Amino acid sequence: MTNRPSFNDLTAFVAVATHRSFRRAADALGTAPSTLSHAMRALEERLGVRLLNRTTRSVAPTEAGAALLGRLQSALGALDDALDSVAAFRGSGAIAGTVRINTPRLPAALLVRDVLPVMAQRFPDVVVDIVVEGRLVDIVSGGFDAGVRLMGSIPRDMIAVPIAKPVRFVCVASPAYLKRAGTPKTPDELLRHRCIGHRLPGGKLYRWEFERAGQGMTVDAPASLILDDEELMVDAAIKGLGIAYVVDIAASAALKAGRLRPVLAAWMAPAEDVAVYYPGHRAVPPALRAFLDVVREQGKG
Repeated sequence: MTNRPSFNDLTAFVAVATHRSFRRAADALGTAPSTLSHAMRALEERLGVRLLNRTTRSVAPTEAGAALLGRLQSALGALDDALDSVAAFRGSGAIAGTVRINTPRLPAALLVRDVLPVMAQRFPDVVVDIVVEGRLVDIVSGGFDAGVRLMGSIPRDMIAVPIAKPVRFVCVASPAYLKRAGTPKTPDELLRHRCIGHRLPGGKLYRWEFERAGQGMTVDAPASLILDDEELMVDAAIKGLGIAYVVDIAASAALKAGRLRPVLAAWMAPAEDVAVYYPGHRAVPPALRAFLDVVREQGKG
């Protein structure tokens, strides 16, 4: 069939349709955006159907393009599996590439502590590129292979792999502060205390969430100090500046050392998984697959 597209044309289409950008797809493929644009028009002419809707700012697959994308991603995934089976005979070091991860600061620390040492030993040719930021981003449009978030924050169309034991939020304060101001017995009593507020990436203050006997409640804690970094919030609480509401892994060392004490422990919400997540609708590159295998292994530890 003289009109059958080449493998390069089809992989280029998958890149453009997945990244929804000629520029990002060109960066991933190591070519020029104009070259990709010309190739996509030639592909559409060869197939006799429009595959991409183009505007000055975005690219999106048409109905026909989405159908083709789904079938190609499945086929490319099977091809990746076949090639990986051959790579196994050359040893794990044969797997190479870059894995781009978007994550907040504390999960990034978990990756550095638990996952990256194993990656460096088993897959020395894999580069892990971590971008640390607090805001929730679209990892696909942002050009990331995966992200890390609390399970409840992960979009439903993503596949999630727990990265560590579940975490929970805790209220903490220094012994000196509690001796001076007293210990609140219910969340409402926080209104009479000095609290350390948490500013979210979007600019809003986080509302403290509590739960007891299956009933949830939120409190607009009166902030005498506002920070956007949980480790700084823990430091401020240690200094006696007020009560902080942070994830337990941020405060665990200070709690063990007695520099902080838990507050309102009976009112805290259940623990929640932290997970690496990635798109489930496209082929998983070998480097990302290796990274996810290590994450799964460490999550079981």
